[in-house]
Amino acid sequence: QVQLVESGGGLVQAGGSLRLSCAASGRTFISYAMGWFRQAPGKEREFVAAISSSGGSTAYADSVKGRFTISRGNARNTMFLQMNSLKPEDTAVYYCAADRTTPQSMGVGTPDYWGQGAQVTVSS
Repeated sequence: QVQLVESGGGLVQAGGSLRLSCAASGRTFISYAMGWFRQAPGKEREFVAAISSSGGSTAYADSVKGRFTISRGNARNTMFLQMNSLKPEDTAVYYCAADRTTPQSMGVGTPDYWGQGAQVTVSS
């Protein structure tokens, strides 16, 4: 059974930092791009960031560029999102995803695999 499991969400004050992790199991995602999406209450899900299978290519939404950094673990079945300078508008459920595509295309389509989501709440 394929699973993507997020961890590291929580409550933080504006200007603070959080690090999200995603661990994949059930199959190997070494050849898959992985990424993060988020959905705030009452809003549509939106692309946040993605990283290639090798870790050498990344893509970010304009709203998080310069504040968020995506990376993959050495085993490449793990992925991280370092979130700095958090704002209240970053409050959302963050989802890990994986797909056979490029990071630049990941935000356009619907990835094949999804995690359950992790809540991130930024207080003002």
